Amino acid sequence: MKAFITFIILILISSNISAKDKPAYKLFTSKGKEVKWKKVIKDLQNSEMVFFGELHDNPIAHWLEYELLVELYKVHDSSLVVGFEMFETDNQFALNEYLQGRYDDKKFAEEARMWKNYKTDYKPLIDYAKNHKIPCIATNVPRKYASLVFKGDFAALDTLNSEERTWIAPLPIAFDINLPCYQEMLKMGEESHEMKIDEKYPKAQALKDATMAHFIMKNKITDGIFYHLNGSFHSDNFEGIIWYLKQVDPDLKIKTITTVEQHDIRKPEKGSLGKATYLLVIPTTMTKTY
Repeated sequence: MKAFITFIILILISSNISAKDKPAYKLFTSKGKEVKWKKVIKDLQNSEMVFFGELHDNPIAHWLEYELLVELYKVHDSSLVVGFEMFETDNQFALNEYLQGRYDDKKFAEEARMWKNYKTDYKPLIDYAKNHKIPCIATNVPRKYASLVFKGDFAALDTLNSEERTWIAPLPIAFDINLPCYQEMLKMGEESHEMKIDEKYPKAQALKDATMAHFIMKNKITDGIFYHLNGSFHSDNFEGIIWYLKQVDPDLKIKTITTVEQHDIRKPEKGSLGKATYLLVIPTTMTKTY
């Protein structure tokens, strides 16, 4: 009897501890089955391209982006390339100079247009790449050209000179307004009372997606792996950047992670299912990096 009571007490203690656990995140498959980090890593290592769709202000996403970089390097070493939405294509020279030790932090910051959360969220990855000689690619379109499209449609890009055209995807830019991601942008615009939105809004987004896809393909290593960091909207539902990649090579082996925030992270919400190969679910109460 004494042993039985002891057993019951241990169960109650264990249950109490479990109830107080506050996991910072959970990982799920596309269909909503919980999966461990180790298994995710093993699967992603066998891809040609891996996209980590982040929420730009989420610290857990940034931490796991770093940890994934470390794990991919362990396996792929010199056949790994990393791409960043956070750097624009005309800043590639400055990025190269920093990676090769010819620019210090101050000079790099002066030459490149850093995001406000660069030091906390992206510098650790850049410095890891620098220390391990991993090529890093600035993939995003210079923001002024996206602004041109937003104001004057794709036709505004015809005014670019030959040097400026090297910083964007080749013209003309393919565009499918019926893609759900661009339809969602139009809907968001219709619901906004702050500015008038039409097709030029998703077209500016498409220029970013097309340019990132172009520079990913341009810097892809045969028999290597390309690891890309971007906002989740650019790769969710295998649209955005991935749609453009598939126009070039439909057989690319691409796997994705998307980041979502929920009040209850025990299972992903129905609307998140299918968004990516893996779902990174994080509590909405998680602190932000900015």
